[in-house]
Amino acid sequence: MSTPNGFPQHSRVSVTRGTESGAVQDLHAKKAGRAVKKEVCNNGALALEDPISVGTSLNETVKLLPDEQKANLKTKSLTPRPPRKPRLERAASLDEKSWRRWRRFKTSQESLTDPNETSSSNGSLQDASLSPPVRARASPCHPCSQQNSLHSSPDTSEANPMGKSKGGTSDLGKRASEISSAFGGLLRGKAFAGGKPRLSQIMPSRPLPPLEFNVASHTLRTANRIDSDCMDYRHYSQHKFGRVSSSLSDSRLHGNGMVYDNCSTDSMKSTFSLLTPIRSKDVRSRSYLEGSLLASGALLGAEELSRYFPDRNIGIFVATWNMQGQKELPVNLDDFLLPADPDYAQDMYVIGVQEGCPDRREWEIRLQETLGPHYVMLYSAAHGVLYMSIFIRRDLIWFCSEVEYATVTTRIVSQIKTKGALGICFTFFGTSFLFITSHFTSGDSKVNERKMDYSKTIQALTLPKNVPDTNPYRSSSSDVTTRFDEVFWFGDFNFRLNKDRETVDSILNQNPGTDVSKLLAYDQLTSEMSRGSIFKGFQEADIHFRPSYKFDIGKDSYDTTSKQRTPSYTDRVVYRSRYRDDIHAVKYSSCPVIKTSDHRPVFALFRVKVRPGRDNIPLAAGQFDRELYLIGIKRRITRELQKRQEQKDQKSSSICSIS
Repeated sequence: MSTPNGFPQHSRVSVTRGTESGAVQDLHAKKAGRAVKKEVCNNGALALEDPISVGTSLNETVKLLPDEQKANLKTKSLTPRPPRKPRLERAASLDEKSWRRWRRFKTSQESLTDPNETSSSNGSLQDASLSPPVRARASPCHPCSQQNSLHSSPDTSEANPMGKSKGGTSDLGKRASEISSAFGGLLRGKAFAGGKPRLSQIMPSRPLPPLEFNVASHTLRTANRIDSDCMDYRHYSQHKFGRVSSSLSDSRLHGNGMVYDNCSTDSMKSTFSLLTPIRSKDVRSRSYLEGSLLASGALLGAEELSRYFPDRNIGIFVATWNMQGQKELPVNLDDFLLPADPDYAQDMYVIGVQEGCPDRREWEIRLQETLGPHYVMLYSAAHGVLYMSIFIRRDLIWFCSEVEYATVTTRIVSQIKTKGALGICFTFFGTSFLFITSHFTSGDSKVNERKMDYSKTIQALTLPKNVPDTNPYRSSSSDVTTRFDEVFWFGDFNFRLNKDRETVDSILNQNPGTDVSKLLAYDQLTSEMSRGSIFKGFQEADIHFRPSYKFDIGKDSYDTTSKQRTPSYTDRVVYRSRYRDDIHAVKYSSCPVIKTSDHRPVFALFRVKVRPGRDNIPLAAGQFDRELYLIGIKRRITRELQKRQEQKDQKSSSICSIS
């Protein structure tokens, strides 16, 4: 295609470094090079204020020439020569290297602080999938230099290995468009608001560091929320990670391109399994007989405690029940051990029984069957017909010390010990616990005898034995309750209401709800505790339930026999702590559904603060009653199968007959 002057259009572009024959090449190279050299020499880099496109048409170029030169162009007919092969690489000067390094660092900072994402790093990363990177280099110009050094892409160099054109004038147009694209990638600073320069894609010299995959929060790692039967966690994992795998090996992780190093692999594993990765050096340095005395990495230390209890509070269920020696056990213990309020089960269950059933093992199996496979029996003890069983979540048995117990007999009437106390103690992390269940002397007027039972118990209960005291400076040899951080005392204390039956019945009928403040005004235990004559330093949660004694068996009515015993709050739960506000009572109530005894079970829910400890104590090392666990789970499964079979039989027996 020719212009009105008779020259081919593609012949008006010059890209050579040396002198070229013909006025068109000289004039155009000088005009274009003047603007380039002026800016490059001033700044040491290419940043043209009004750059002339290499692909500018001849008409626009001729308009910029003087009139005399335009006349010469009309009379001369020249054949353009192909461009020489450009140099593929030129060693950059120290100034150029430092400028590039400074510019890349500054651009990276802009990409981190630019809210509009207009910096070069963001743009280059976003555009990486759209177009391949175009590399172009331009060196700073020396004042005496008369040449421009433009580097083309490797593809262009390979197409012209000897510096000869194979495509005629069309190759010149292609070369001009490539150089124009190269200049455009470097000279786009004016196109953005604020005049920020924007470089082309920055190619990192080494692979980028791996992303952090360990996104599991501390809350998900608490003991109350890590069970596999939580459906919402599986949905969360699928939404967050796209897939869930119970066992992810290193090879599978690397094969899927998800991680890049061992650290990220461990992080991914811990995220999917909710288990914290353990370093090899920690395993080597830890003694599993007494653990580690170091502040970090200790089995009972702060790191492990925060992993299971971020708020350092544990939920404890404490219950007492006088079974009246009945052989018959309740059909269902769910309402007793698993009340509907609150929604979550507790971390530890402590159940004390007075006048227990003849078959103690059957009672423990029923407890295990009700609590299910999430709990194991840490310890159980008996003193005559006084029973105590402690169940704990199976995840937490490793953080308990050895369990110790002691007994006290307060009154011997027969061969069977019916009155006395049973105490069990152990250390959980760095907090020591003492649980005491008692059965004091009965009788409406025997208040002093009950106070004597209390005094004998705190003096004769020899605990702890081998487990060290966490704070011996605040302990007393005459009071066992001062030798532990947290103490829970529960049982049938047998304290009565100092009022006749008619008055108590009248108050109960006037207040059928939970307002029992008028009754508590006549309570013997409340009165004695306020005087400080019993349970010194102990507290009791507010009572909002009806008296737990004495009922007709199998009925909701109080004693209708000839004795007409006065309803009383004989079954109680009290507590004390070495540190203020360590124990918070959540709920204090009775279970009116269980009617197999003349006493109603009484229970309390607590939130107890736990402190980190040191591994210099004798550890229980995960000890629990395995035989009881297996029997209880087997019974639970059998019960579920029986329910399903009954439902199936009921559906199959529903026959529609047409007469």
